[in-house]
Amino acid sequence: MPTGATSLRQLAPHAVAELTEAAQKILADHGSTTTRPEPGLLHDVARTAADLGETIRQACRPVDTDDGLFVLRGLPLDDAGIGPTPAGWATADDRAAVWDVTLLLLATVMGEPIAWEGQQGGRFVHNIVPSAGHEQEQTGASSTVLLSPHTEDAFHPGRAHLLMLGCLRNHDAVATTAASIRRVQLAAEDIELLSRPVLPILPDDAYAEARTFAGPPPKVPVLWDSGNGPTLRYDPAYTPLDDAPPAYRAAYDRLTAELERVSVAVSLEPGDVLVVDNDLVVHGRVPFRARYDGTDRWLKRASVRVPGRRTRPPAEADEHGYGQSVLVADVRPTSARRESQ
Repeated sequence: MPTGATSLRQLAPHAVAELTEAAQKILADHGSTTTRPEPGLLHDVARTAADLGETIRQACRPVDTDDGLFVLRGLPLDDAGIGPTPAGWATADDRAAVWDVTLLLLATVMGEPIAWEGQQGGRFVHNIVPSAGHEQEQTGASSTVLLSPHTEDAFHPGRAHLLMLGCLRNHDAVATTAASIRRVQLAAEDIELLSRPVLPILPDDAYAEARTFAGPPPKVPVLWDSGNGPTLRYDPAYTPLDDAPPAYRAAYDRLTAELERVSVAVSLEPGDVLVVDNDLVVHGRVPFRARYDGTDRWLKRASVRVPGRRTRPPAEADEHGYGQSVLVADVRPTSARRESQ
């Protein structure tokens, strides 16, 4: 897997200072807690984001290459100051809270931050760390297994348009993998097959309640032409491929091989923020061996919905979302709103 040249957007020092000071002020005004942010904090994030300078806005402009991603670089990171890597997301509490607010500010410039009631306690910013006992799972808590390339929250129609991964610690240079549907080469017959709603995508292991939902799983297309090019919805680890007809399975396998062919490895440095277009790019992670000694890889994850974006099939509006509710940090009112699917 090549380590390709990733589109890099270097934040200017004055923009870094503006963003950091804004995050610190919001924390100071709201008691330095971001575990489940209060409406007032979300309101101040929205208000502050609206006033951020043009340099930050330019750095947060939409993904503008077929690679479907970019890296923001230049944010300060004090390895000692953030404390040891948590043993799991539930024990992270408010560690590195300024990073939570910084990601929320950037996310609000790009769109609307979203959270899930069924994942990480409804937090808007998730902690992605290896957790003992979860090494072999297909979730962010795994380590020794390859995290298969996938669309983030592919099972749900309310999934993010953009995924943000902020790197706090990565001493072992563990790579995130990324592959864009705009780089693959598929025969017209394969595209036609994969554009049909043949199989469902089931909730992943991070959504225990959704996995017991009683409703019939909706069948969804893997590929969709948005009018500006192909998009995809892909998660082979949670797709019952054995139920597919042979021709469809063969087309799916060819897509998988193509995504592997064009995949690049992005090794994030502390202070980097990787922004991935979740409609164009599948992402994963290479295997690594966790030490559980406080020095392991630690990422912060934020999900962003872009209002008015039309990159998905209209039929998604009829899906039940396995009963999972999306919390949207609305940039207009003063609190998060709930959207049940």
